[in-house]
Amino acid sequence: MYLTHQRGPLHDLPDTPEAYDAVLADVVEQALRRLTPEGNLEHPDCVDDIGDTSLGITSLLALAWQRGKDPRLPDAVRRSLAFHLRERVYRDDNPGYPNLRVRDSRLPYARYTLAAGAHPIGDWPSTVWALLQAVNVLDTADGLVDDEQRAELLDVARGYWSWLTEATFFNPQEAGNQAIGCVVGGLMLARLLPAPEDGEVRARALELYAAEIRAHRVRDRGALLPPEHGGAYDNNYGPISLSFLAQAHRVSGAEIFAEDGDALARYIDARLTGGGFDNGGPRYSEQHSAFESVLGLRCFGARIGSDLGRYRGDSRWARHAVKADGGVDGHFAWMLVWQIQDGTPWHRTPSAGPARHQLRAGTVSVAFDDRMTPAVIEAAGAYCLPAAVSRQHGFGPVTDGFLLCRPMGEVRVRDVRADGLTAKLVTKPVVGRDHVLRSVRSLYVTDGTTLWTTVAVERLAGTPYLLAGLPYAEDDGDRVRRTAHAAVTSAGDLRLTHPEAQGPDHFDSRAELTQEQAAFALAEDPRGYGNPDEGWAHLVSSSALEAGPIADAPDDLHVFAVRYGAEEPLVVSVERGEEGLVVRTDAFTAVLGPDDAHAEPQLTLRAVGG
Repeated sequence: MYLTHQRGPLHDLPDTPEAYDAVLADVVEQALRRLTPEGNLEHPDCVDDIGDTSLGITSLLALAWQRGKDPRLPDAVRRSLAFHLRERVYRDDNPGYPNLRVRDSRLPYARYTLAAGAHPIGDWPSTVWALLQAVNVLDTADGLVDDEQRAELLDVARGYWSWLTEATFFNPQEAGNQAIGCVVGGLMLARLLPAPEDGEVRARALELYAAEIRAHRVRDRGALLPPEHGGAYDNNYGPISLSFLAQAHRVSGAEIFAEDGDALARYIDARLTGGGFDNGGPRYSEQHSAFESVLGLRCFGARIGSDLGRYRGDSRWARHAVKADGGVDGHFAWMLVWQIQDGTPWHRTPSAGPARHQLRAGTVSVAFDDRMTPAVIEAAGAYCLPAAVSRQHGFGPVTDGFLLCRPMGEVRVRDVRADGLTAKLVTKPVVGRDHVLRSVRSLYVTDGTTLWTTVAVERLAGTPYLLAGLPYAEDDGDRVRRTAHAAVTSAGDLRLTHPEAQGPDHFDSRAELTQEQAAFALAEDPRGYGNPDEGWAHLVSSSALEAGPIADAPDDLHVFAVRYGAEEPLVVSVERGEEGLVVRTDAFTAVLGPDDAHAEPQLTLRAVGG
């Protein structure tokens, strides 16, 4: 079974002017066939996210006319714009809308669904989207619509901005992508207004960004991020926020957007595997955006010098939003407009420097979470997630049912590259049920094809083992699909276990249920509104790779050794030497320690024969 939304890397989509002209040509033909006598360009099946969609198609037709001067388009643009202004601009308060600050303002807004009171919660983002569609039409419709219609649309755009920033609470869904999108709408609107109104709207947009978005950033993995639906990052909406930051910087030149975009881009780069797989988020766990992410990933990939385009998108939304039949939907049309207008090329090589929360070389990568525990391990095209035991999640030694991976103090990291090898040493102080403070040293070494992990901890009572991951997905070169297998071997006993109990809080990787589906089943609220990260945190047990300790280790240590990406026998020896703890494999020798004058752990590495 394939993961529905994680398909091809986004940088594989052709992005030449000719490719975009072909996309627009297809949109034009679909739109001209669909255009009703009233001027409606909405998809016949459109119910939700409807308030901006006809205007979105209008904006694409205006851009197509600007690029090709198709004589069929002026009439279609004028008729469809008249439809939006006549039928999709609402001024009466939507019954039941909870986020108004001013009653009966008569300011225009767009509805998420058309029926009064049916589902008003989405009116705020729908109005943001309608503002963005409107300013794109105004930007590209010179010579296409008459002065009266243009003036009416500009007045409605002004009203959208006022409704969003005065008549309602700002960002009522606590969704960073929506909030930054609103700021972008204000910045683009300001360029169309006369003085001094232009400066006032620009200043207000920048003020909202600083006070309502930037001041509320959430820290994760060392980065400050725009909050998304109550969490730090969502792998569907985070790249969309990055696209909004790219557009905000493009239209305003304000460096604050470039700085914050750089930080978000480096964060995405670190959490994203080399193969482009990612999961986790407070709104969606595995769903990925597609063309909505391209602008941000392309612009900021070039800025930070990294191949962010490896991010896997939903190729069904490769160019624009579509319905189930593949027909174009105008929702998110503004992102296709900006994507076409921006000529930044993809940066296709990985960043050169080490990143604290990532180890990456060749086809191997490890993304680490905020506690420097692996969040995803990738090797030989397989992806392993943190496993769960007794409601504890992670990678690390387990003794008496207790997982030793949550730090009790500072986590120290050392990165080393030598002889074609890339390594990271992570040292954590941890406390077990016995309240004894122990140091767990985890060494990760890769040659770009396989990954060796060696974990050393002060000797534990009982029969400890290493919780070494949950085999979850694999890359078949074109798609990501579910799996219950990974090429893994250990220098100690290795077993793949599955939960004996059943139910959503016991995740069996052999079942068809996806991680996202299980996470939503465990969340407190319905799918789409619940927090899958919090839901997944309720997981009691999962399928798990469990590795026993190696026999050849110092008497005061338990040492575990696992190799990902190969199934040949693994031989590892560990001994104490004059320079520290010496780890030997058939591929390398590593020496851990001693600490330097600042108590920082040391690591030396050399390849066998190097």
